[in-house]
Amino acid sequence: MSSSASMTTGVAGRYATALFDLAKEGKTLDKVEADVLAFENALAVSPEFREMIGSPIHTRDEHARVIALIGDKLGAGVVVKNTLGLMARNRRLFVLPELIAQMKALIADERGEVTAEVTAAKPLSDEQAKALRKTLKASVGKDVKLDVTVDETLIGGLVVRVGSRMIDTSIRSKLAQLQNVMKEVG
Repeated sequence: MSSSASMTTGVAGRYATALFDLAKEGKTLDKVEADVLAFENALAVSPEFREMIGSPIHTRDEHARVIALIGDKLGAGVVVKNTLGLMARNRRLFVLPELIAQMKALIADERGEVTAEVTAAKPLSDEQAKALRKTLKASVGKDVKLDVTVDETLIGGLVVRVGSRMIDTSIRSKLAQLQNVMKEVG
């Protein structure tokens, strides 16, 4: 791991742990989780927001104002807005995506859950998601929360990651395996 990546993880980890402890102490874990997920969604849908948090050309005050405005628009609670405001004033907003990932992991661990990253060729129906959760729970022994993304290049099937384990049942993967076998034959 590069030193900048480990620094980012370390900085995000300290803020995530502090935010988690404040939420737990204040018995607002559900609200903080909802706020963190709302900021994650804002990052996903807004390239301008993603650019702003990583850009050194904006002043600390500009970062703090933008975070306050977005927090107000999302209906974020005081704990999350204050934490992100502090990050803005300390020029640490660039670690926001990592903070979100670590907060999700801390909350899942607190609840005895594990998160499975699922990549599917098309959105999963409620029945498919329920069946996948049930199968994964039987495999890992914990409640499973699905983090589903859609990648149409898979053609069909799923790629599931739980911790360090990965299961790839995608058509794309099967075609790549078949192509390798055919190269070996010919």
